[in-house]
Amino acid sequence: MKIIAFAGSSSQNSINKQLATYAASLFENSEAEVLDLNQYTMPLYSVDSEKEIGQHNVAKTFIEKIAAADVLIVSLAEHNGNYATAFKNTIDWCSRIDTQFFQQKTMLLLATSPSSRGAITVLELANSNFPRFGAAIKGSFSLPSFNTNFDTEKGEISNPEYNQQLKDLVAGF
Repeated sequence: MKIIAFAGSSSQNSINKQLATYAASLFENSEAEVLDLNQYTMPLYSVDSEKEIGQHNVAKTFIEKIAAADVLIVSLAEHNGNYATAFKNTIDWCSRIDTQFFQQKTMLLLATSPSSRGAITVLELANSNFPRFGAAIKGSFSLPSFNTNFDTEKGEISNPEYNQQLKDLVAGF
């Protein structure tokens, strides 16, 4: 099974990338590739930019990565209750090429933040919105209080209850 995992964040030290990487490691008999959104930067989407550039090659490459996956793991950063700008821009460019750019791929949708809400607002938004872009969301998980519940040195969830919740979700795949 081929897994493509990424964080909806452009942070160099993304806690969501750490969570996505850990979740990918829980899948047995699989090959995981963790993408860095910083390798898929594009100018801010606008109709004028699209008219000038056309379909952006970076967006095409991102869609090709998705096409190669059996399972997508997406962990979302929350900025003011919404997607991070870099990720929203990726959505905008990709959806102009193919509105179903997630290509009906089975998806594990994650979110985390340092707060006790664990980016639940953006997770709810994505659960509602991503199917419009062709995501087949099979499970979602929010890790609250990342700094308390995740061991960055070991690269894993340190809270046994949350860790088991994620493991149970992965087992369902």
